[in-house]
Amino acid sequence: MDAGTKTIYEATFIYDGVLVMVDILRRGRKGWELYEVKASTEVKDVHLDDVAVQYYVLSGSGLDLASASVVHINNRYVRKGGLEFDRLFSVEDITGAAVQKQDFVKEELDTMRRALDNGVPKIDIGPYCNQPYECDFSSYCWAHIPENSVFTLSRLNGAKKFELYYKGILDFNQLPKDFTLTESQRLQVEAELTGKKAIDEEGIKQFLKQISYPLYFLDFETFNPAVPPFDGLRPYEKTPFQYSLHYLEKEGGKLKHGEFLAKEGTDPREKLALRLIGDIPERACVLVYNSGFEKGVICGLAKQFPKHAERLMNIHDNIVDLMTPFQKKQCYTKEMSGSYSIKYVLPALVPELKYDGLEISDGSEASASYGTLHLTVDKNEVERIRKGLLEYCKLDTYAMVKLLEKLKAVGRE
Repeated sequence: MDAGTKTIYEATFIYDGVLVMVDILRRGRKGWELYEVKASTEVKDVHLDDVAVQYYVLSGSGLDLASASVVHINNRYVRKGGLEFDRLFSVEDITGAAVQKQDFVKEELDTMRRALDNGVPKIDIGPYCNQPYECDFSSYCWAHIPENSVFTLSRLNGAKKFELYYKGILDFNQLPKDFTLTESQRLQVEAELTGKKAIDEEGIKQFLKQISYPLYFLDFETFNPAVPPFDGLRPYEKTPFQYSLHYLEKEGGKLKHGEFLAKEGTDPREKLALRLIGDIPERACVLVYNSGFEKGVICGLAKQFPKHAERLMNIHDNIVDLMTPFQKKQCYTKEMSGSYSIKYVLPALVPELKYDGLEISDGSEASASYGTLHLTVDKNEVERIRKGLLEYCKLDTYAMVKLLEKLKAVGRE
């Protein structure tokens, strides 16, 4: 600062025992300006607290701040050509709010110091364990909560769960007889207490009537970087880069597989769209798990490439959601823990299929791996990651094949 540096990144200050690292400290026309950079698309209350603490430390260190601002992503920005950073980011001056919070900061620091001086605080779990972020000590404080409890009761308001807990009601067998349960919740409780599967044979049969052949099992992988990498994209817009496609040309026929994985660092959208409409015949039945996601991807492609829209929407309109019978608990076991996510349903019904041991084992990992793959120099490493992506996505659609077989077996019982 004494040397006349105008912009300092992660400028570090210590005052009153508190250390802060300012994202950007800039010497402006009226003095030093503090900028806290966030990946969100708006200023949140927790951001105000963050800046207020930094303001407290910098002011206490003798720095006369001219302003304090939050920099966040402008999700209305659409890339056209080179990046326009003045449009990609929004800057909101919150100097007044930071100043007003100075007494609050001092009080909170005093509270924290007392907690540190007195050892482990004697405080029960509560909504604050996950608000605004998950506490690092959650595993310690929640150790007494069993795997299945009122906290896993599906579609029960969070406040209601804690209301039960504070009354000493934790296990399903402690629920009062007059406690109102939806039909879905009742099925979950009965499955947990008796160990019996909940099977709605008629509901499953009605679902299976929607299935026709040829039948295609489809799963996309997407990435959604904050900085749009290609024209026509907004920040955080889902961009498909991969799909897996198991398919049966007729009932009882041989299971076949197709797949697409874009070249890293290139715009994958139109190539993926063209391959997809080439791989899936018109009016073919398309089975997915959580149709909102796949339909959203297809609608996005149809909007971006109008010349392919008719064929893409034909795929969209023939989608059947395999999640539906599990969401409705037409097939439910206690191992699903109140969830209809495929990550719970699959091990409950097809335990021999596991994601454990895969190089890439979930969607967020796939997204992160592909999003940075173009930066990887080692060709062997690139091939290893691409292989991992293909194996993971392939297992997702094969899992749907096996789940459909389970539903068909139940429907024949």
